[in-house]
Amino acid sequence: MKLSPGFCGTIGKTPLIRLNKLSNATGCEILGKAEFLNPGGSVKDRAALGIVEDAERRGLLKPGGTIVEGTAGNTGIGLALVGNAKGYKTIIVIPNTQSPEKMDLLRAIGAEVQPVPPAPYSDQGNYNHIANRLAEETDNGFWANQFDNVANTEFHFATTGPEIWDQTEGKVTAFVTSIGTGGTLAGVSTYLKSQNDQVQTVCVDPYGASMWSWFKHGHLDFDDGDSIAEGIGQSRVTDNVAKAKIDNAYRLHDRHMMCILKHLINEEGLFLGASSGINVGGAVKVALDGGPGQTIVTVLCDTAQKYMSRLFDQEWLTENDLPPEDLSIDAMIEEMKAEL
Repeated sequence: MKLSPGFCGTIGKTPLIRLNKLSNATGCEILGKAEFLNPGGSVKDRAALGIVEDAERRGLLKPGGTIVEGTAGNTGIGLALVGNAKGYKTIIVIPNTQSPEKMDLLRAIGAEVQPVPPAPYSDQGNYNHIANRLAEETDNGFWANQFDNVANTEFHFATTGPEIWDQTEGKVTAFVTSIGTGGTLAGVSTYLKSQNDQVQTVCVDPYGASMWSWFKHGHLDFDDGDSIAEGIGQSRVTDNVAKAKIDNAYRLHDRHMMCILKHLINEEGLFLGASSGINVGGAVKVALDGGPGQTIVTVLCDTAQKYMSRLFDQEWLTENDLPPEDLSIDAMIEEMKAEL
């Protein structure tokens, strides 16, 4: 019998999906790695499993232990489910600005959830610092530290990168994704360049984040604007980000992200969250900037089900300066061309 060795054995090996209309419109192959099909519902399942297994090997996480993490939600979901499968408890510290659906889901799967007010990383009230202190105070506690724990990058190097290389038969010419912790971009970029140093590796940032500034200008000063995207948009160079091998970077407006999400639902049958819209928008910019004939891979991070009360609430969108508008894909592409 062909069986999965438990829950953890189902993480990874996700399909690569051709985004038909965007591919046809740009003359490139725009391909989405369907990370929303991981069992916990997001790309963060990989980081969760990689961090937990690394901690077990190093003796940092012992039987009956408690995993503690500061997270915008998806890594917490992955850690809670991996923890359940391996016999660990999980405590999640999360900014109270994140969607209520994520907090409800975390509680439903057995995690202890501690919402806290948002605070910058420089403030000891930041959710990551609180998680670190809580882990130290917890008997047999382990702080996952997804942002600076490079087991995150190493797991993507060992799994996501090789999968993309094999699925494209080595024909991938560019890989583009946004940054949450930096683990996906660092691991995949390093692996793909180890196979072919001509593969272009690209960061796409929502406005209000600093990684575009870092990769394009070598500093973090340009962080103007804002975005409704959750779980991405880094303001510091994490240890995972520091390992990334990046050739270029773009920024994407939320109105373009929303246009892409509507297109993906209505014409591709893909019901995805905001980070996926940012990523696909970045892939379109790579296609337009580099011209036809490219094979561009990006990450479809998670579904929109955890953001229903926001992405599909017209009153909430209007309050966040995203009133309903009929922006076609063709019109969006013309606007993007003008920005390049």
